[in-house]
Amino acid sequence: MSDSSQPHLKRALGLGGLTLFGVTYMTVITVFTTYGFVNQVTDGRLPAAYVVAIIAMLFTALSYGAMVRRYPVAGSAYTYTQQSFGGGLGFLTGWTMLLDYLFIPMINFMLIGIYLNTQFPAIPAQVFTFAAILLVLLFNILGITLVNRLNMVIIALSVVLVVVFVALSVKTATASPETPGLLDPILPGEGGLGPIFAGAAILALSFLGFDAVSTLSEEAKRPRKDIPRAIVLATLIGGIFFIIVSWAGAMAYQPDWAAMTTAELDSAGVGAMAEVGGTLMTQFFVAVYVVGALGSGMTGQVSVSRILYSMGRDGMLPRPLARIWAKRGTPVVATTAVSVAALAGLVIPLSFAINVISFGALFAFALVNLSVIRTYVFPKGGRRAPLTAREIVFHLIFPIIGFGLTLWLWTSLTGTTFLIGGIWMVVGVLIIAIVTGGFRRPVPTMDFSEGDPTTEQIDQLGEDYPLEGESRR
Repeated sequence: MSDSSQPHLKRALGLGGLTLFGVTYMTVITVFTTYGFVNQVTDGRLPAAYVVAIIAMLFTALSYGAMVRRYPVAGSAYTYTQQSFGGGLGFLTGWTMLLDYLFIPMINFMLIGIYLNTQFPAIPAQVFTFAAILLVLLFNILGITLVNRLNMVIIALSVVLVVVFVALSVKTATASPETPGLLDPILPGEGGLGPIFAGAAILALSFLGFDAVSTLSEEAKRPRKDIPRAIVLATLIGGIFFIIVSWAGAMAYQPDWAAMTTAELDSAGVGAMAEVGGTLMTQFFVAVYVVGALGSGMTGQVSVSRILYSMGRDGMLPRPLARIWAKRGTPVVATTAVSVAALAGLVIPLSFAINVISFGALFAFALVNLSVIRTYVFPKGGRRAPLTAREIVFHLIFPIIGFGLTLWLWTSLTGTTFLIGGIWMVVGVLIIAIVTGGFRRPVPTMDFSEGDPTTEQIDQLGEDYPLEGESRR
């Protein structure tokens, strides 16, 4: 029986809202966040890097969907790895994910400050960044439904921007005698596939929207049915937009990427807008980018606060993080903690945050792919029936491909990124040591003992299978 006296996250999101959340998290104008940097790494083959990234992410998105059907609760990769491989690796996965999840909203707040400062140079960028942190905190404490409504407006403005940009880019490209061939931006250059995979590894941060959707399992009306669909839809929709926008830009704007300074690379998106549309287009871009960054910051904070909520609920982090405001059904302490962490964006450089953000994401993606194989192919206690052809494809072959691709991308990151990520993981191991009394006690995990469903039960009952805390039918 469920305990009605305990506050729970409010189930308010359907398939449309969940997909919208994921697409907003990825936000189509994210292309311009790393536009200059990835173009330099890939020698102008940004669209090719997106093609590689979306292929790898689709396999991983399917693995997320498979795990959501088994564990439709908040926590994402943290929960899936924990239940598949134990509390130690589960916590380390969730802890490593925090490296990118804490930086995602922070980066958006920093970008808001940077871009608004270009229009209002008399006001320091940190003032705008701090104001954005406070505004997003207010919205997210008030509830997920309000965030979802704001997302619709943000996506509409972003779509208008990219449509205008693509149209102007095509016009510019057709009028230029130096326009590259239609397929040149998506084909390997002189450096081969190596630079493209290095760029794709950085672009993993662009696809965190599907992982963000999985963190809302306890706020979805039909999590086992809608979450997997929303994950794949968000990945496809976002990926297609990324490829189209980056391809259009590559056709119209071909500077000497290798010769550009760091400052020029940071503002390469503005340079592309000025090239195809002039001052008016640049101003429109800055306005929409700021709004889009605000939406991405909101959804990013929602996701990481749910992970902190799960870790606090399990006792791996301070339990007050699991405190929910009963009136609004939101994890108010965890949400506030994310805003406090985002204050670091007032002092650290943007390049630092961008360079480390994909480390935790790709590590978590690889573990989720392995979790599908462990959960469905080699379950605890052994299988009761042979694998069907469908299970072999979706629970073995696809996860193996997803694991291989994400591992390849992960190892394509820079040495500095691995140094920073490695230090973060060591801190996670130290936390485990403290919580377990020097590894003498087991790592706390979520208890599914009363209702851990078998694959057969889920397949037979689908949405009728009771969620955690609900009574059996």
